[in-house]
Amino acid sequence: MVKKFLFISLLFSNLILATSKEEIANKIQEILSSLPANTISGILIYDPLMQDTIFALNEYRPMTPASLTKLFTTSISLNIMGGEHKLSTRLYSDDINFNDGTLNGNLYIKGFGNSVFSDLELQELVDDLVQKGIKSISGNIIGDDSYFDDIYTREDWIEDEGANIHLPPISALVLDRNKITIRKKIRRRYRYLSEVVKDPPIFAANRLNEKLQSVGIQVKGKVSKGVTPQKVYLLSEKTVLLKNLISLISKHSDNFLAECLFKTLGAESSGLQGNSIFSQQAIQRFLKENNIYSKGTEIVDGSGISRSDQATPLAINGVLEKMYFDLIHYDDFYNALSIAGVDGTLRGRMIGTKAENNFRGKTGTLNGVSGLAGYLMTPDGNDLIITIIFEFNKGGWGYYRDIQDQIVVLLANWDSGSSD
Repeated sequence: MVKKFLFISLLFSNLILATSKEEIANKIQEILSSLPANTISGILIYDPLMQDTIFALNEYRPMTPASLTKLFTTSISLNIMGGEHKLSTRLYSDDINFNDGTLNGNLYIKGFGNSVFSDLELQELVDDLVQKGIKSISGNIIGDDSYFDDIYTREDWIEDEGANIHLPPISALVLDRNKITIRKKIRRRYRYLSEVVKDPPIFAANRLNEKLQSVGIQVKGKVSKGVTPQKVYLLSEKTVLLKNLISLISKHSDNFLAECLFKTLGAESSGLQGNSIFSQQAIQRFLKENNIYSKGTEIVDGSGISRSDQATPLAINGVLEKMYFDLIHYDDFYNALSIAGVDGTLRGRMIGTKAENNFRGKTGTLNGVSGLAGYLMTPDGNDLIITIIFEFNKGGWGYYRDIQDQIVVLLANWDSGSSD
């Protein structure tokens, strides 16, 4: 009799949940009914703990992920390197004995994917040399970006996209995002313009040389670029933690930082010089090793500004699910995501709703593409993984973002344990 009662109770509770899921699915369909007829929608709403699909539409369809691509770049970088991994810019020398005030040999500045290295930090490195008592350098100042290949740009990056700007060179040695500010006369007026540097290692080495001279350190050699020898001495370095870097990438959808991290991923996963091929291989290997649906998913860059990037909603969901159950890296990944109504690219969205300060996610935007993916907690404490991509040729991004927000807010108000 007790077993019969328990069976009826379980059946009844499942019936309530099924009814609730059906109603929420109908409400989502009602929201989607306002989309233009030729809109392509890819949606997957999933409960990772219950392994339950709440709603799915074209989840197996390869689509343009835009900046949702950064979810692959950041999550897989965390898995390979860990959040405490330091990306560095270092000064090396051929000499370690400065008792006579002279650095005998060359001074090398080498980058290891530290894409936020600044002119101020370069000055701090120079100040370290002063503290060591160095007054002259007998050799050359050499810039080294051999940690990556020297392919600084890609032909498939989209130049006419309204969603992005032309990227500076993607290099292992970066100074001030590989940009300079110049004063230029335009129509009888001087204006300050930002220009990208053409040769990152020479740019950094030149700037280092200027700062050395300004503090009274005499450089007898010349400025050049090259590869740091194996037998050298580390003099000083500046670093950024990977977990802090991915926060800048994810919250603000920073394309330049994402592309630099993409090549770092290739270098660290292969143990060789970082390039896009090694990075692509690392991503595909991660998907397969974690049994994430990979058919139709091809990630060719780190930021998502290439139209060659393709991903299914199921693959994006799979990456988010893998990170959800990753006890080591989840906090770093989750905390890096933009918070609805609070910061990053979601700062102005879902304000005044139950999704505000609740939904954590990543946005994606290209011409004719709008994406949103992330995590949401429902009123009854259930976590949901949400992936929504729209490909369209009518209307603007704002319209499709509103549709995404309506779906997320609907779910933020959904008590999956009740029928209303």
